[in-house]
Amino acid sequence: MSISAGPQSADDILDALDPEQREVAANPSGPMVVLAGAGTGKTRAITHRIAYGVASGAYQPQRVLAVTFTARAAGEMRTRLRDLGVAGVQARTFHSAALRQLHYFWPSAIGGAAPEIMSYKGPAVAEAASRMGMRLDRSELRDVSAEVEWSKVSLLTPETYPAAARRARREPPGMDHTAMARLISTYEDVKGERGVIDFEDVLLLTVGILEERDDIARTVRDQYRHFVVDEYQDVNALQQRLLDLWLGGRGDICVVGDPAQTIYSFTGATPEHLLRFTQHHPGAQQVRLVRNYRSTPPVLTLANRMLTDGTGQRRGGSVELVPQREGGIPPSLTALDDDPAEASWVAGKIKELAAQGRPLSEIAVLFRTNGQSEALESALADADVPYLVKGGERFFSRKEVREAVLLLRGAARQDDGSKELPALVGDVLGGLGWHEDPPASTGAVRSRWESLKALVDLSARLVAATPEARLPDLVRDLDERIASQHAPDVEGVTLASLHAAKGLEWDVVFLAGCSDGLLPIMMAEGVDEIEEERRLMYVGVTRAREVLHLSWARARTPGARASRRVSRFLDQTAGILGEGARSTPKRSSSPKAGGRLKPSRPKVCKVCGNDLSTATERASGRCPDCPPTYDEATFERLRSWRLAVSRAASVPAFVVFTDATLEAIAEAEPAHQRDLSAISGVGPRKLSLYADQVLAVVGGADPDEVAEAAAGEPED
Repeated sequence: MSISAGPQSADDILDALDPEQREVAANPSGPMVVLAGAGTGKTRAITHRIAYGVASGAYQPQRVLAVTFTARAAGEMRTRLRDLGVAGVQARTFHSAALRQLHYFWPSAIGGAAPEIMSYKGPAVAEAASRMGMRLDRSELRDVSAEVEWSKVSLLTPETYPAAARRARREPPGMDHTAMARLISTYEDVKGERGVIDFEDVLLLTVGILEERDDIARTVRDQYRHFVVDEYQDVNALQQRLLDLWLGGRGDICVVGDPAQTIYSFTGATPEHLLRFTQHHPGAQQVRLVRNYRSTPPVLTLANRMLTDGTGQRRGGSVELVPQREGGIPPSLTALDDDPAEASWVAGKIKELAAQGRPLSEIAVLFRTNGQSEALESALADADVPYLVKGGERFFSRKEVREAVLLLRGAARQDDGSKELPALVGDVLGGLGWHEDPPASTGAVRSRWESLKALVDLSARLVAATPEARLPDLVRDLDERIASQHAPDVEGVTLASLHAAKGLEWDVVFLAGCSDGLLPIMMAEGVDEIEEERRLMYVGVTRAREVLHLSWARARTPGARASRRVSRFLDQTAGILGEGARSTPKRSSSPKAGGRLKPSRPKVCKVCGNDLSTATERASGRCPDCPPTYDEATFERLRSWRLAVSRAASVPAFVVFTDATLEAIAEAEPAHQRDLSAISGVGPRKLSLYADQVLAVVGGADPDEVAEAAAGEPED
């Protein structure tokens, strides 16, 4: 909207900042990397940097490009710059900025109009699969589409995809890497025949034009002289390539990020660009924002502990947050019998908070997987607590909101200023049945009322910030919000996955499902994936301003055996949450001298989480009907080797190793004897007989040659 607070002086801009934020803002020229912990005011720092650059004459606002990752974040940045009296700065997502350039330069670079962009690549992927004789169900189609996106943002071709995917341990659903490469190639053919492009192509085509047309690259670089990139830990290889082309070797760039909040590596994002920024920009200034203004000291103490290892060292380049608030309630950890009991407990606590006057819009329930939402929604509905699912139907897509915006646009032309803005908005929305008193009923009726109330509340906040604002100003603000999907707050508890909660905050946060198998999720394999799960839980914890409740359930369903354990990520917090936070209780005595501790066999399936009832199931760690989690090629090599060994020794194959033990070996992929010795079914005798052979086969050696060499037979 057009109303602004008016330009501020350079001194006023800096006076509003703490010492570290001031360092970011007061040095607007040259390369800078800002490591900004959660809640440390990074958006404040970089918007004030831009405002100071403009006020001091270092920047021309039209030559500044501020880039972030979501339309909502870009809208928030534009709002803050407007409040600082800065107009003309472009604040956009990578895709929005690239699309604008693509449409502008396409006629001269390629000719004609730019191709249409597919809103969803699923149909084209499905057609590509059909041409290859494959049929994909809905979940497979989603996963294959995600794999196509990963290959493109990683700057891979169908020829380079297989090797890169194997290195990254990518597992495309229902096919090997070679087949996935063929599908990627076929998908590109389908797009070409349809004359359309996808969202990744927007960046790729912009990169191609800038690389091939020096004149266009010079035009873009002349337009944008100064860059600010938010959430830089989430940059992928394609976005970095585009950013490098925009810069053209110049150094007027400030990047801001937090390696502890890297939670999108499955999409190709990597914090390496952030952590190695000073290597690519020698002499770059580095600032660490550590003063946390969001959360109370007890919440931050827990968050800091989660990112330390057993020696107290920080993990992955993260910053230690320093609280700026005082007081606070210690976080709690509650164990419940099963998932429905946990959901009911959460709903009951929220009901208590609401009765105490806590606004529902300041309460969130966070969880790892979308599948956890159903039980929580049911419990909240039973408790008559209104809620909103983050990632559900968008606010501005709701029927009542679309109708309300149309009415407000029509009424804006007749606003004569005789009524205060909130009262006028209420009168206009009365045509849709709006009234101040909430309805007694719940469900759709209550949800509709909450949507309209959010628009009335938005008008009140607008007047509080700008007393002279009128209905046309509100409509312009709504238009900006619609364009950026920056929805106003709606009264109701927020339900959100941890990924969807990134960038948001609430007074009270319930983090449900804090058990191994959910946090970390059971599919996470290897150190890197487990550490990303830890960061995901850290993001959830740092969403809380004042109150943090952690909970977990010992079993999935009522009456089932209590086979779950609390999340291993809470081990370092036992001094805060109590001994119940330890995933592995302290041992009361040391093992006998000379004894060897071997890990206990799993009691629940690593795939579906159900109880394992037989020794064979516990040895393999999964139900017989669940898909394997090991590398099948490695398993088949081990089977071939075992067959050769058993024939040479004239013994049954299971005497060498059982199938369950081979599956466990194929899954663990041991590189040393000590790793092999920790696997169930590999005792001291078999270790001495077969260790070198097994390790060779796991490493990729030919199984028959390994068996022949061990038997002392000459090679053919």
